Amino acid sequence: MFPQGLLPWGKFCRWSNPWMHFLALTIATFGVLAPLTCQQLLHSYFYVRRWYLNPMSQDFIQKNQEEGMKALRYFQQLQISNMPKTLVGGTLPPQVLLITIITVQRNLEFHYVLQVASRFHRLLQECGPPCQYHKILICNVDTDPDSHMDANLLARFFSVVKRYSEEPPEPPVNRFEKEKRDYIYCLVKSLDHYNPDHILLVEDDAVPEEDFFPVLHHLLQTRLSKSHLQDALYVKLYHPERLQHYLNPEPMRILEWLGIGMFCGPLLGFLYTRASRRSSLSWPILLFFAFYSMLLVELVGRHYFLELRRLAPSFYSIVPATECCTPAMLFSIPSAYRVLEYFHNLQCRQGFAKDTALYSLLHQKGEQAFVVEPNLVRHVGMFSSVRFNDHPKLI
Repeated sequence: MFPQGLLPWGKFCRWSNPWMHFLALTIATFGVLAPLTCQQLLHSYFYVRRWYLNPMSQDFIQKNQEEGMKALRYFQQLQISNMPKTLVGGTLPPQVLLITIITVQRNLEFHYVLQVASRFHRLLQECGPPCQYHKILICNVDTDPDSHMDANLLARFFSVVKRYSEEPPEPPVNRFEKEKRDYIYCLVKSLDHYNPDHILLVEDDAVPEEDFFPVLHHLLQTRLSKSHLQDALYVKLYHPERLQHYLNPEPMRILEWLGIGMFCGPLLGFLYTRASRRSSLSWPILLFFAFYSMLLVELVGRHYFLELRRLAPSFYSIVPATECCTPAMLFSIPSAYRVLEYFHNLQCRQGFAKDTALYSLLHQKGEQAFVVEPNLVRHVGMFSSVRFNDHPKLI
């Protein structure tokens, strides 16, 4: 005979008790299934870094080199009949969107800028009439512009401007301030030589996704046309995947996270009550499945669930922007002039690069900025032109 105090535990441990079901489900999900299926997902908490980081990084570098050679062959084989006009002054016919690719020479074997330019060129060709007024400008900000072989190759197909061929040498500045001044130069040239509705400043290691233009057109026509978005200082088209979790210092995501619990909790709870033949859905069951689904999404990785939004352009979201980073930035013409005005009064340095400087303006000047989710570009550069690293890793 068991002591009377143990009887409640015996009742609790019966398989008919729903809490035994929940305990078994939790152990099976977070102790067995998720670790086994997600151990190679780079942006999951279940990612086994010590096993997979080095081989995955090497594999990424090798594939990146292959993509670089593929982009080189793309332009070598490209036959064009009309060469672009040299930008020597004046205003070209109005364009809807100007894509300005900012580039410096680095790690020639990867051909970063060729990867970006070839993808944009191909997507523009496939896009057809909706993209007929979109143009590409290459902004070469290498201190020795004539040695930038990839940019010289692209000069056969696109308009190219070279900062250090046009401007007198400037006193030495730190590399973060140089990056900011390069950014200013490319933005100014984009405004001086074209008359677009929007300017997209793209760094030379930000490769556009296949659905780039359908999504961007949808956002420009239906979402960014709203008054509170029209006045934004900038719209980011990329945010690092490693910073897309819910448990980050970005409180606007908490509402989304709670929304997942509010949707999945009742849904999973209803399915559970039907499967277990219970008469009704109780609050404890609903709350368990709400927390269960929230925890599952966070641990597996919010990034992977965001990818479901690629099913249709209307599924993409626009949310308030956070600090890092600037691989692809969309500016309206009024906002571009405001950025130039603000930047001339800022000095960048270590710990206060141009992305941090831009973000600081939101609070100082009462501006707004937004980011598109999921990302519309992939950041493929593992070798930074600002922060040097001979042995880069994916994270």
